[in-house]
Amino acid sequence: MAHLDAVTDLLDPPVFVVTARAGDGTRAGCLVGFASQCSIDPEGFMVWLSRRNHTCEVACRSAHLAVHVLSRARLETARLFGEETGHSVDKFARTRWADGPHGTPLLADADAWFVGRVEERTDGGDHVGFRLTPVAGGPAGPTAQDGPRPLRLGDVLHFSPGHPA
Repeated sequence: MAHLDAVTDLLDPPVFVVTARAGDGTRAGCLVGFASQCSIDPEGFMVWLSRRNHTCEVACRSAHLAVHVLSRARLETARLFGEETGHSVDKFARTRWADGPHGTPLLADADAWFVGRVEERTDGGDHVGFRLTPVAGGPAGPTAQDGPRPLRLGDVLHFSPGHPA
């Protein structure tokens, strides 16, 4: 990682909460630091989930994922999805949410969200990449343009990851 440090130490990218529901009804969600738009036409977004994360296990069995943008005012929601593991905690019992398109869990605290159809899964070493095509979306609270700034990596660096070591 030392070869990347000179670049990544200068960055402060947005973080997202990604949620999934597998065909058997299992729900999962986690805080994600590796995600970005990857195509304009057709629209595409790439999300990278740690293989150690319960959400990755569920997402690998899901046809759709939801990507949520949180503001800095929602730090406790980010902490729940970043520091707890779905291996032992039902995160959805601790937050407000509703079924969204394709049964994907949508967080009430999100400032904006989209649901994406999983087009492809890619091996990324210790992460799995999910290339998504957006199929639905909207603001759940203030829009990013009018509301507070989105949560960024620098806001959550002090979190202890919830997945098993």
